[in-house]
Amino acid sequence: MLLTVVLSLHVIFAPWSDSLPTRRQPGPVNNRPIIGILTQEVEDDVMKPFGKTYIPASYVKYIESAGSRVLPIRLTQSTDEYENIFKSINGLLLIGGSSDLETSDFAKVSGAAEPLFTSVHLIANDAGDSFPIWGTCLGMQLLTCLVAGENLLTKTTAENMALPLNLTKEAHSSQMFQGFPIDVMKALSQEALTGNFHQYGVTVKTFKENEKLQSFFSILSTNTAENGAIFVSTMEGRTYPFYGVQWHPEVNRFQWDPKLNFPHSSDAVRVASLLAEFFVNEGRRSLHHFDQPEEEAVSLIYNYTPTYAGNFTGYEQIYFF
Repeated sequence: MLLTVVLSLHVIFAPWSDSLPTRRQPGPVNNRPIIGILTQEVEDDVMKPFGKTYIPASYVKYIESAGSRVLPIRLTQSTDEYENIFKSINGLLLIGGSSDLETSDFAKVSGAAEPLFTSVHLIANDAGDSFPIWGTCLGMQLLTCLVAGENLLTKTTAENMALPLNLTKEAHSSQMFQGFPIDVMKALSQEALTGNFHQYGVTVKTFKENEKLQSFFSILSTNTAENGAIFVSTMEGRTYPFYGVQWHPEVNRFQWDPKLNFPHSSDAVRVASLLAEFFVNEGRRSLHHFDQPEEEAVSLIYNYTPTYAGNFTGYEQIYFF
């Protein structure tokens, strides 16, 4: 199973040691990074004729725009295939979607099966072989479930809403925002630059009451849901390079449905660009690579053609698998 082999988060996040590794050790840089993107199950009936799993092209463009290539990771691959993927990619993106975090193949692939590769992943990170993981919307929710060992989500609806971030004190000393100019940080806290399209999330109260979440992640921003609940909207690992946003930075540059509240101002574009570059630069710290150029070539997203979906979804293009 993927995250069992790639990171086995359900084990990684439970018994971490008292002496956590120091982040951001200097070392060689990989200028040919590859970020893996885990596919989502097709839930919408209008999408089912095209394939069983998918990746919106906006996520692919988001990663590519920052100087990385993309490898699509299917939900039905073997343990050996997932092990090879981990050895070959330089980071993992868990995208947004509507899969059930307890019963879907997406959730099962992300957290089930024997922890065959857990120790290897931890040892690699501890030794300075950084392997970053980014969760967007559902992907962030999945990270919280796997860290906590339970589903702590509650109703925190912010559907089709663009919001400014309520930045915490930790945001200004964070890894995620360290490269942001002062004017962009100011805009991020004052202008509606983040697109929100979710029904559930983790409230700040629940987060702070959960020792595992509180110990592993720092809260970088919060927001208020339609029902008044205050939820965690941005977080990052205190030690390990794991990041989560409840909002969607990829839509600022690559989604254009006029019925949806996608932020497209120059500041919104700058925020999305800076975050994409940040994550890809995190991937440059990983020296994982394919053994053979031919194997690398046939594994990348370039071997697939996106489908135009603007006439039946909120996405302009989708990769189906």
